[in-house]
Amino acid sequence: MQPASARRAWGQVGDAEPGDLVLHGAPMTTSNAVADVQSKTVAFEGTTYRIQELGQDTYTVLVEGVPVGRIVYTFGAANGVPEGEGTSEDTLYAIAEAWFAAIEA
Repeated sequence: MQPASARRAWGQVGDAEPGDLVLHGAPMTTSNAVADVQSKTVAFEGTTYRIQELGQDTYTVLVEGVPVGRIVYTFGAANGVPEGEGTSEDTLYAIAEAWFAAIEA
């Protein structure tokens, strides 16, 4: 048996041995974002976000005409970057995942 300091703190369910630190987490979001490519919007948790293209795989996300963040698709992953404190990174991530999945469909 390895010393506790050398053992992983994560893995599959059932991998833990006595004395291991097991990290549990909640899902980042509780609802699904729904993208509408034709209207260039994403609905998420009661808010409709307008998606405006800036360049290849780069978009501004707006709420009622006000930019709240950017979504980008780089190195095979969707990412959201907030502008200000009005919208969280988790929300923009959910929007990005829905948007990029919809335009690839």
